[in-house]
This record gives sequence, C-alpha cells and structure tokens, in this order.
Amino acid sequence: MDLAPSASPIYLFEKFEPGIIALNAKREVVSMNDYARRVLPVEKMRPFERFVLDFHPERSRPKVEFLLDQASACPVAGNVPMTMIINIPEQVLLIKVSRMSDNQGELTGFVLVFYDVTQVVSEESMPASHARRLSRLPTTSQQQVAFVDADKVRCIESQGHYCRVRSDQGWQFCNLSITDLQTRLDPQQFKRVHRCFIVNLQAVNALRREGGRTHLLLQGEDELTIPVSRTEVSALRTALGLKG
Repeated sequence: MDLAPSASPIYLFEKFEPGIIALNAKREVVSMNDYARRVLPVEKMRPFERFVLDFHPERSRPKVEFLLDQASACPVAGNVPMTMIINIPEQVLLIKVSRMSDNQGELTGFVLVFYDVTQVVSEESMPASHARRLSRLPTTSQQQVAFVDADKVRCIESQGHYCRVRSDQGWQFCNLSITDLQTRLDPQQFKRVHRCFIVNLQAVNALRREGGRTHLLLQGEDELTIPVSRTEVSALRTALGLKG
C-alpha cells in the first residue's frame, strides 16, 4: 500500500483494515474476524478458548493485562476505548480495547481492535530481516494517538514498561519500552547513554563533567540535563566526534 508522507492520520486509518478479536469476561478468545486470522499465527498458537495473554509475547503481556484492567473498570460518561502501542518483530500494532456489557451494565467481555501502523512509523528501506527503523514515534494523550517525527525528538526517558518522549511539544507518553525504541531508532542518530535515557545526538549542546559524573545538556529553552552512565562515556564521546 502506497502512503503519502503528508497523508493525515484519519486518511491513513481509513485505508487500514482492522483486526478484531472478541474476548469473554474471563479474557478468553472466543472469536475474531478474517483479517485477524490472516495476520496472527492462529494455526500455530490456537488461541480460541485460551487466556488472551498466552497469545502475546512475554514482554507485551504486562501491557495487555494493564489495558484490560483499565477497560474493566466501571465506565464513565464520555469514556473512550483504552489504547496502546505494541512493538513485535517486523510490526508496530495500535491496539484499542472496549468493555462490553449486558443490559444491566455487567461486564460480558471485551472487543480488541488492532491496526498495523508499521508503514506509518517506519522507514521502508530496512531489509526484511531487520526490525524496521522508526522515522516517527507513536505517542498517546487522552486516548488519542499522535506521531512525532524522530528528528524532532530530543530525548526519551524510560518509565518502566513505557517511555516519555521529549520534543518541542513537551513530554509525550509512548507505550513502547526504551529497549523497543533503542532497537528501532537509527543508531547513528540516537544513543542510549543511561539505563533510563536515549538522546538524539543532534540535540546535544554540551558535554559536562562534574565530580566524576558526566551529563549532557540538550538544546531548548530549558536546556535539559541528561545523566550519562560511566560505562557509556567512551562510546558517547566517540559518537560525538571527541577524542577518548
């Protein structure tokens, strides 16, 4: 499918076929549409009447469980489906989960809808044997998805299974882990300098050493200060074109 870079998110999602999976109240898979059957390894995993978490990679299970827990809560006026992004080999999936209930409002199950947004956020030039690099980072805010150009990202901070992405628009929440992002971003431009931080090397203003500790100062009015692990100092200096 050819997607123009300037196409709006609404236009893009109109072109995507959704995968739909129905779960019962026990979170077991009871049915799915034909697209989900084509995309997912149904014959291999045999998901029907199995707990839905068994159908996800180990690292994604805490996120899916959290998503279902949030969707299970009693609905409030104007609530929207819970949303998250999952990174799996060769694909980036946008997943939305809605709570289903009977005429008494009691939980009867869930509907899980997913879109393969890999083409929206990835560089097409990567070989099929490699994880596609992200040219845009998917972020979420108030259950809406916004795509941030990688070049505009100054740094990324780990928040456990998730991350905060810093751009000129401030901090934005990203469902992907820092390890997911590290493997998908261009290593010539992005460097993991600490267990909790990835920086855009093009956003570095200065390298500062104080009392045996090294910090980076990033561009911007607030000039963010990012710690650098001792084990990463040498590789960072090389990446910045500095002598050892």
